[in-house]
Amino acid sequence: MKILMIHPHDLFDLSEPWTIRIKSLAREFLKQNHQVKIAYFPLKKNSSTADCPDSGFKTIELERRRGLHVMAKNTIRLIRESSWADIVHFQKCFHYASIPAIIASWINKKPLHYDWDDWETKIYFYGKPVSPMIGLYMWILERALPKFADSVSLSSRRLYLLATEDYCLSKNRACLAPVGADLNRFKPENSAHIIRKKYRISGPIVLYLGQLHGAQYAELLIHAAQIVLQWHPTTIFFIVGGGYRLEELKLLAKRLDVAESIIFTGFLPHEQIKDYIAAADVCVASFSNNEITKSKSPLKLAEYLASGKAIVASNVGEVRNMVGGVGILVEPGNHIILAGGINELLSRPDLRAKMEVLARRRAEEKYNWAWTADNILASYKKLVKGYESKKI
Repeated sequence: MKILMIHPHDLFDLSEPWTIRIKSLAREFLKQNHQVKIAYFPLKKNSSTADCPDSGFKTIELERRRGLHVMAKNTIRLIRESSWADIVHFQKCFHYASIPAIIASWINKKPLHYDWDDWETKIYFYGKPVSPMIGLYMWILERALPKFADSVSLSSRRLYLLATEDYCLSKNRACLAPVGADLNRFKPENSAHIIRKKYRISGPIVLYLGQLHGAQYAELLIHAAQIVLQWHPTTIFFIVGGGYRLEELKLLAKRLDVAESIIFTGFLPHEQIKDYIAAADVCVASFSNNEITKSKSPLKLAEYLASGKAIVASNVGEVRNMVGGVGILVEPGNHIILAGGINELLSRPDLRAKMEVLARRRAEEKYNWAWTADNILASYKKLVKGYESKKI
């Protein structure tokens, strides 16, 4: 099968890690002998696979500048490229990628698949939106896209219910496709010494992984750290990731007098993340309870699970399905209870060891990219077969 995939962000820029999903799915498709091209929108010109030599798939650079003439140029390019494909796949609702994808698939009479992985409208309105009009446009588009696509993959049950019950998507056109982890890259391994040696750490390590943009909740861990340090004063906390809230979170750590116990790494290449997770005694996924977190299928959790780590996570949305029975679930938005969960795992190495085994097993059973790719491929095959039967 020939698959043209389209993503509205930069595949190779560290500041846009949201492309991990599409790259991981593409690699899984390649493993099953499908042909894949990914069209993407680089932040700067001449961004190429030279920045990511292990990609394996072919890439198509589109222009990211604003303007109808730019969208028209991108649309013409995608019309040309989609004539090669058996199916057109696009991720996220952003207009400059989704609208050209719809037009290209329609003109070439190719089946169209929409991969919906986040409730983007809610994320946009989190905090202070740049423009309410842009938010309204995004709201309209996000509601309309499931109607234009021949099939839709949803990363969480909340999005599945939103699409099928509120946005009138028929269930035979929908499939669940949660995040996964690369089981070969993220696995239980004895590489903790790499990070411990680099930072000269001998005590316990608690890790939070995530981008420090809006709708992320690293501040909960910083508040919890103030409590945990009373019980385990030699603990070091890692906050792995970057974003516009980084300086704000550093100031919070100083104000709470825990800055010396917290290491902020900033943006890191995805291939380095595994070593930081490997070094951790406890991995944290802290969230508040809102529509954004209810709709998420958190990538960090899949990678914690695959790495065989003891996890403390806020009990919201897909988190219960991912971590229930293999980690400690705590009340969302409550840093005091979060600190209690971390303390329990740091105090009980026997419980940590048990949860580490269960976590890896959960990832092997479901939360891996091969499992997700198989679900999406099943939708592809049904669509392609349907289109071929129409031609006869």
